Amino acid sequence: RRRAGLGDDFWQYRPAQTGDSRRAIDHRRSAMGDHEFVREREWQIAQSVMLWVDQGASMRFASTADLPEKADRARLLSLALAILLIRGGERVGLTGTELPPRRGNPQILRLTEMLSRDSEADYAPPEHRAMIPNARAVFVSDFMGDLGQVREALTKAADRGVRGALLHVLDPSEEAFPFAGRTVFESMGGTLRHETLKANDLRDRYIDRLAARKHELQQLCTLTGWRYGLHHTDKPAQTGLLWLYGALDRAA
Repeated sequence: RRRAGLGDDFWQYRPAQTGDSRRAIDHRRSAMGDHEFVREREWQIAQSVMLWVDQGASMRFASTADLPEKADRARLLSLALAILLIRGGERVGLTGTELPPRRGNPQILRLTEMLSRDSEADYAPPEHRAMIPNARAVFVSDFMGDLGQVREALTKAADRGVRGALLHVLDPSEEAFPFAGRTVFESMGGTLRHETLKANDLRDRYIDRLAARKHELQQLCTLTGWRYGLHHTDKPAQTGLLWLYGALDRAA
């Protein structure tokens, strides 16, 4: 775990502090100077990491055939992260009650199966049931739905000591809004539809609202001790994976 805790391997020496037992003093190291030192071991207890990957219809959007759907990129990143964590000895599962965190290759197969499912809803709310106290969590979504549900999920997680990373996945067209003239906007689930003759007139308002949404997510992560990251589907998947892996370490 790269920090002091229960384990068998030496981690570091630190100066003895008030409250340390005499048994904890390393007398050989202390004899080399005028101060007493405690020998610390590296923490080797496995952590539990819970994943929530948005499976709503909005995630099945790709602006061109050359780009992956947001859902495919989110699943790829989440599964790759799970494999890295499980190989490192951690327990990985999904938020909720269907797949609790476990180790081993069979768990990777279960994760693959469950992450392949789609939701019929346009926007799927974050699953925050059965959060394990003091565990780690990762939420991956386009966060185009109700932010109130995201706020509730992160607040409940923080109340249980859960820290983690929130990865905001967007198609590049959702950032640039490259639309002009007569345009029909329709949600991936078909429940929302808007037609306009001057799509370019909507651009500034759309970009402002997207920026406000990003800012709200960033503020929410700051308040709850989570990390916020942004990933675009036209960028290499490796960049998102490296960010997630590093964000989990910094959230620990």
